[in-house]
Amino acid sequence: MQTIDILIIFAYLILVVIIGFLLSRRAGRDMDSYFLGGKTVPWTLLGISNASSMYDMSGTMWLVYMIFVYGMKGLWMPWVWVTFNQVFYMVYLSIWIRRSNVLTGAEWISTRFGKGLGGNLCHISVVFFAFISVIGFLSYAFQGIGKFAVIFLPWDLAPHTYAIIFMSITTLYVIVGGMYSVVMTDLLQFLLMTITSVVIGIIAMVRVSPAMLRAVVPEGWMDLHFGWHLNLDWSDVLPAVNEQIAQDGYQLFAIFFGMVLFKGILVSMAGPGPNYDMQRVLAAKTPKEAGLMSGMVTIAIIPRWLMVPGITILALVFFQPQLQAMGGNMDFEQLLPYVIAKFLPSGLIGLFLAGLLAAFMSTFDSTVNAGAAYLVNDIYKKYIHPNAPEKRYVYFGYGVSIGLVLIGIVFGFMSDSINRITEWLVFGLYGGYTAPNVLKWHWWRFNAYGYFGGMIAGVVAALTLPLLFPGLSAVNSFPVILAIGSIASIAVSLATPPDPEEVLLSFYKNVRPWGFWRPIHEKVKAQDPHFINDSSFKRDMTNVGVGIVWKLSLRLFPVFLVMRWFGPTAAWLAVGLLTTWFLKKNWYDRLQEN
Repeated sequence: MQTIDILIIFAYLILVVIIGFLLSRRAGRDMDSYFLGGKTVPWTLLGISNASSMYDMSGTMWLVYMIFVYGMKGLWMPWVWVTFNQVFYMVYLSIWIRRSNVLTGAEWISTRFGKGLGGNLCHISVVFFAFISVIGFLSYAFQGIGKFAVIFLPWDLAPHTYAIIFMSITTLYVIVGGMYSVVMTDLLQFLLMTITSVVIGIIAMVRVSPAMLRAVVPEGWMDLHFGWHLNLDWSDVLPAVNEQIAQDGYQLFAIFFGMVLFKGILVSMAGPGPNYDMQRVLAAKTPKEAGLMSGMVTIAIIPRWLMVPGITILALVFFQPQLQAMGGNMDFEQLLPYVIAKFLPSGLIGLFLAGLLAAFMSTFDSTVNAGAAYLVNDIYKKYIHPNAPEKRYVYFGYGVSIGLVLIGIVFGFMSDSINRITEWLVFGLYGGYTAPNVLKWHWWRFNAYGYFGGMIAGVVAALTLPLLFPGLSAVNSFPVILAIGSIASIAVSLATPPDPEEVLLSFYKNVRPWGFWRPIHEKVKAQDPHFINDSSFKRDMTNVGVGIVWKLSLRLFPVFLVMRWFGPTAAWLAVGLLTTWFLKKNWYDRLQEN
């Protein structure tokens, strides 16, 4: 890096801290302002903020690796993260959630199960899950920022030292500015990453022709479709990549994809976990804007799909000699720094690295803000000081945020693998979350004790299975953990009385979910003959199916554009326009009416 690059990075770090302090007075008015931005932030900014929180640097490096090794089939790999869950939220779940008008996901659970013993147990189980997941994500961030900084930054510091420095800076502006500073710094990060993504995409288009790309990839690399087997052989190009594919275990690609799709649908139907996704939904001005916010996430993430394929094809064409020299010890984490050093001019390097730092900070700040909300609102306020002044809750939020970061750092020291943390989060922990959180929406007889039993059984299984069966992969653990959570949820529900009728009637009338609610629907109808449940399973699932294709098209057309495959680019752009028109007619117009 040149002096100008270092100055840009320092200027960015100073700017985000200044933003936090400038917004501190506005954020410190009360808990609603501190954790939800007073529910005054426009849905467009909330959507951009949410998308920015998904731009994390570790994920970017992982995506580059996936497309490098697996070609167009690598574009299916992000489904491990359930990237189409925003479509479910957009179509109906964000609207259902926002109708509750509460502060956190744990507080929301009381609207479904009441405030008796069972409801309190549910409430505690959600806070427990939120705490564990937040610590997991902070540990992931700790590992990611440390490895990133050692590779990219010029100073000779240890990864953990870098991680502590950048986490401390981020914690400072999150503490003083709350949700306001999170959203505004996320917007700044989005602008940085959009500029660098477009520039990298253009450089890749100029430097790499389709013929150059075909010459350095194996047969089948350019195929998006797949069969039972992966059928991708690097022997004639870069033989050591075959060993990497064998280690990943994705040769039976149809089985892997089927598992990811099965998991993705169930996890999406469960709704957002107690994290920054849920907080953005609750921060929306109205239920309608909550749905629009979730749709905005899909649009705002498009620039990332100019950067990722741009970096990938530049590395494929120009970095292969270095990889061949590494033999069986290929280090794919070198792809990103190589492309930056070779192809970005001075000044733009600083802008790009500031953007990647911002990507880390965006994910990190959102996680800290969401985690603190649960501990302040759902533990301190609910059980310790329910009638304290609002300022005290805000100040307590400062301390909780610092405590969460310190715990995350401790667990970050204990783990040396980003991939292992990632797999445990997306398959293990959320396997325990899924069953009770799908049932809560769609079955009236599912009660508070069933929810508590399912959550505890699932989370305990997620924590203990890796210890009891260390050879069990994270992917294969998901159905086991899901089954444990499902059995516990249903068995405990049927063994205990239903929830109070007034709680069920209030929830159904307010949220208006679809599913197995006929007894409750008839009672609500008897009380209010004019009541209409405007939710429709058939319409929502049709819109979800079309929405997944819409989201896929908005990812694929920029990828094919960067690779200069203009036929597929035009085809997927046409699919995007057609699905947009359908969703406008069958989702947006009805959203306006309701």
